[in-house]
Amino acid sequence: MAPMFIGAGTVINVITVVVGALLGLLIGHRLPERTRSVVTQILGLVSLVIGGLSIAQGMSEAFAAAVGPNSRLLIVLAALLIGGIFGSVVRLEERLDGGADWLRTRFARGADHNTFIEASVTATLIFCVGPLSIIGSLSDGMGHGSEQLVIKAVMDGFAAMAFASSLGIGVAFAAIPLAIYQGTLTAVGFWLGNILPAAHLDALTATGGVILLGLGIRLLGIKQIQIGDMLPSLVAAPLLVAVVVGLA
Repeated sequence: MAPMFIGAGTVINVITVVVGALLGLLIGHRLPERTRSVVTQILGLVSLVIGGLSIAQGMSEAFAAAVGPNSRLLIVLAALLIGGIFGSVVRLEERLDGGADWLRTRFARGADHNTFIEASVTATLIFCVGPLSIIGSLSDGMGHGSEQLVIKAVMDGFAAMAFASSLGIGVAFAAIPLAIYQGTLTAVGFWLGNILPAAHLDALTATGGVILLGLGIRLLGIKQIQIGDMLPSLVAAPLLVAVVVGLA
């Protein structure tokens, strides 16, 4: 694929999410509740698979060479603990829920409060937490092309269709934080180049994989894990790698 303008990957991703969600709304009322429940469970299982693959990818040789093979899991654990504690103290998940509810009252007053929040927050986490979102955005910003984000856009479009058919209009509003998140990472890639060494990025990827596992458990209805509170772990992971490398 020939390089397009910088940021094209995120633009395409946002469009596929909105279009997929609208298509899901059009066919959603034709599906019985049992079918919509199965769709959500399938997405939960896929989230578990993606999370596992992300962890396997993150536990790389570059990560091991930087911090030692026995320290990789400890760094991921420490990042999750630090990020989770910080997120719970500042009540990050509650703030995400509040932001989603503001969108509902501003743009979709007829939507159910709990369903709208669950749809927008869950979809946002699905679309934003993952290696393709980070790596693809940075690559796009550095002018290496948007192939990774285009692949992600196709997957997100089908996921948005499935989510919206079972969870409703809130899925479409996940395009807003998606645009901000990936747009910011694209800008970072454009202005600062490849700012994260491989080990730092792999630590972030592995930590994101664990969060996706938690999201899959949540979607399957096994446990209502406070995923939003764990998001600061994505910042803590590369910072911990930097500290360990600096002390070595």
